[in-house]
Amino acid sequence: MSETYFPRYTEKVQSHDTTIAPDERLPMAQTVLMGVQHVVAMFGATILAPLLMGFDPNVAILMSGIGTLLFYVMTRGRVPSYLGSSFAFIGGVIAVSGYAGSGANANIGVALGAIIVCGLVYFLIGLLVQFAGTKWIEKLMPPVVTGAVVAVIGLNLAGVAVLGAKGSNANAWYMLLTVLVIALTAVWGTGLMRRLLILVGVIVATVLYAVLTNGLGWGVGGEHGALPVDFSKVAHAAWFGLPHFSSPSFSISAISVIAPVALILVAENLGHLRAVQGMTGHDMNPYMGRAFMADGLATMISGSVGGTGVTTYAENIGVMAVTRIYSTLVFVFAAVFAIALGFSPKMGALIQTIPGPVLGGVSIVVFGLIAVSGAKIWVDNKVDFSQSRNLIVAAVTLILGAGDLTVNLGGVTLNGIDVATFGAMALYALLNMGGKVRVS
Repeated sequence: MSETYFPRYTEKVQSHDTTIAPDERLPMAQTVLMGVQHVVAMFGATILAPLLMGFDPNVAILMSGIGTLLFYVMTRGRVPSYLGSSFAFIGGVIAVSGYAGSGANANIGVALGAIIVCGLVYFLIGLLVQFAGTKWIEKLMPPVVTGAVVAVIGLNLAGVAVLGAKGSNANAWYMLLTVLVIALTAVWGTGLMRRLLILVGVIVATVLYAVLTNGLGWGVGGEHGALPVDFSKVAHAAWFGLPHFSSPSFSISAISVIAPVALILVAENLGHLRAVQGMTGHDMNPYMGRAFMADGLATMISGSVGGTGVTTYAENIGVMAVTRIYSTLVFVFAAVFAIALGFSPKMGALIQTIPGPVLGGVSIVVFGLIAVSGAKIWVDNKVDFSQSRNLIVAAVTLILGAGDLTVNLGGVTLNGIDVATFGAMALYALLNMGGKVRVS
């Protein structure tokens, strides 16, 4: 029997020790509930990224759903993944738009144009992978390189995380309170609460912030005092309506900063797909090119209407690892639910009430986790740092990115993450050709 374009799902009832394969499905009610759980899992990070860039979170949620549906179609329903807002764009977007860190981004257009071009580059890389395979990527970006690049994303954004606390003692304490809430949830939380770490942290920290500021007035007042939570916009917002779409504009300088992010997305997606392959036992190599192209196309579509660039989400891979439910049909329902949320202005208004110090505290944790996930790539792949080549590549990459070294090359400006990414690949290739380098 010839293979159909989409899987012919077979229904399977899950017990505590049963694994649901990508081409299997649970009963419909359970499938829908699992879809909702995946939306909840991605929610915290997907709304945090646009807030840090001054984008409309409703658009980001809407485009995450549309992007996930597109991913499902282009990968023929064989790859279980959810596409959410990528943090790899934050540094570049802030750099090209001059975003101050609060409210709407007044220069969103130039960032959107660059995101679209980045998506195009990503799509073309996927097209090349579809015909030439992934071996060239694995040679160009071995684990020592990908680990360093992922770690650099978190380290480069450290300054963004603490920006809201500068000059304000009250905001600094609220930020640290948020970090404490998330830490306690991570250590003492159980089951789903631990899986939804960011979302739970945001909710609890916001409630505490509202009690302390609105209720007790702690830290409120003065030029740099904390601001009480304003719920008036939530009350007046409609339940259903269109989000605030934005139009892109194209700038060579902005494109030069953001387009190289495509390489980071490739490394990220490659790692995620390898993880999914290991968990499911299904060979993902035939769909690697399709996955890259889908992610690139979804990023282009998202950028064209005011959304963030998207990527496959580790949060949702974590949910699959815990539940052992890999059915791709689950992500169809997750996408539909996310699209519905995207058309709710009240939801968007609620998201906008999240206090700045709470976002700052969450950012500290999220960016730190990104940095540590880079180190985890080294550990999982048993990168040998007794080899001078690996040691130097990792060391130089981390400092280039964390120090945010900016280089102008023939009129093209590369920011810290770009310099670190290209530097890591070039340095590894050079040292690999020249043999081992001795460090005295």
